[in-house]
Amino acid sequence: MLLLAVDVGNSNIKIGLFEDRTLLSSWRFSTDREKSSDEYGIQLMQFLKHLGYAPAQMDGVIISSVSPGINYTLERMFHTFFSLDPLFVSHETTAGLQICYDVPSELGADRIANAVGAWHLYGGPCITVDFGTATTFGAVDAEGTFLGGAIAPGIRSATDALVSRAAQLHRFDLIQPKTAVATNTVDAMQAGVLFGFTGLADHVIERMQQEMGPCKVIAAGGLSDVIAGESKYIDIADKLLTLKGLQLIYEKTMTEEKQ
Repeated sequence: MLLLAVDVGNSNIKIGLFEDRTLLSSWRFSTDREKSSDEYGIQLMQFLKHLGYAPAQMDGVIISSVSPGINYTLERMFHTFFSLDPLFVSHETTAGLQICYDVPSELGADRIANAVGAWHLYGGPCITVDFGTATTFGAVDAEGTFLGGAIAPGIRSATDALVSRAAQLHRFDLIQPKTAVATNTVDAMQAGVLFGFTGLADHVIERMQQEMGPCKVIAAGGLSDVIAGESKYIDIADKLLTLKGLQLIYEKTMTEEKQ
């Protein structure tokens, strides 16, 4: 079975092509609320064509989205170009994960996918940290209950705010700093952002572990490996955790519907 797993963030749309549980390829493009369903469809078909696949070969689509304004556009695109109705992740599609949240419908679909992926792939108790537009933390106990978590500003959004509000600071690549005592502006920003966010992540994780007890920590997102290299608490960096979680949710949801 060929599955398209789509993670719609505020800045990027990440897509994974799965054959059963094997991730064949993944790619991303910018989230653009002004783009039409036709434009998204053509763009996605070009990616698939490059990989040697056609829309008719796809068996299913699952979407986690934190950008509701684009959901209808994507739903129409998949219906028009792929003849598929996507499964949207919500608190009602959790692949057996129990949700302990004051208002379950407020829990972000990406956080659900991360929790499902971490618990099924790495076991519980565990903590997920996703370094996306926002930095999100999720806690799952050994029995598979999502206990809650924390949300902080994201690395990219904080960096964009930094360079947009300071006239003498310019955009820079987020790579591993050599030292904390930097001798030029670019290195200083790299050190401040990456060491600073590592400290933020470690302190939140430390407080969560004080409440939960010792547990495995899995980091997701494009910069997860960079942060993990400095972190005292992150055990595993899995950049594609969200997409893997989506695949598991789709598989288990379809199995339940057949029973």
